[in-house]
Amino acid sequence: MSILEIKNIHKKFANTEVLKGVSFSMERGEVLSVIGSSGSGKTTLLRCINFLEKADKGQVIVDGEVIFDAEDKSKKTARQIREAQLNFGLVFQSFNLFPQYNVLENVTLAPKLLAKDRPDFKQEKKKIFDEIEQNARDILERVGLGDKLGNYPCELSGGQQQRVSIARALALRPKILFFDEPTSALDPELTGEILKVIRTLAEQKITMVIVTHEIGFAKMVSDKVIFMSEGIAAETGTPEEVIDNPKNQRTREFLSKLLK
Repeated sequence: MSILEIKNIHKKFANTEVLKGVSFSMERGEVLSVIGSSGSGKTTLLRCINFLEKADKGQVIVDGEVIFDAEDKSKKTARQIREAQLNFGLVFQSFNLFPQYNVLENVTLAPKLLAKDRPDFKQEKKKIFDEIEQNARDILERVGLGDKLGNYPCELSGGQQQRVSIARALALRPKILFFDEPTSALDPELTGEILKVIRTLAEQKITMVIVTHEIGFAKMVSDKVIFMSEGIAAETGTPEEVIDNPKNQRTREFLSKLLK
């Protein structure tokens, strides 16, 4: 059974149809890269899957459970939406760290807030918080920031801040991790360290969807690639099929311009 199924997602802003029926599925542990020119609908697709935008049509299915259906007109509570969002972790282009908190606090803040909804929270608060902090320490060690726990965002490089963002997303134990152009806000010399972290996560079989212009990296790390063009998934396949031997004319034109 697929861990994620996206069925016929449509999204319109005013009179502009940004997504025109995008569908795909992926298995647990797979890495999917989404490529395409600016304005092709890549980021909007991620935002619809993550409930940051509401799709006009279509379904989002996680582990066989429909967590979004545009045909369902029932009003979802804030709690229901939050629970659905917890299936996903999202790493943005910008780091969005809280400047008043240190690295460890940035990573533990959301899990600690969510822990307050647990029925055993009052009785087990210290134990729960200790487990959250240890999990955060382990994750920060994995992304190479084990020695930066007490540092504040202003004391970190852009690459280090983005690694904190990745650790923060992982701390909530999402089923699928989404990256929206994770290196676009970085200087070229810092891009490599983020791509290295993502590659390590891929080796650990973390299920990931990556919107990227790093074609060489997409080819290296992905099990599947989608080429988006004018709001549709114009071509889907392995990196060898989509990047090395594209059948779609728009894919060939895009790659030709990008690789010049």
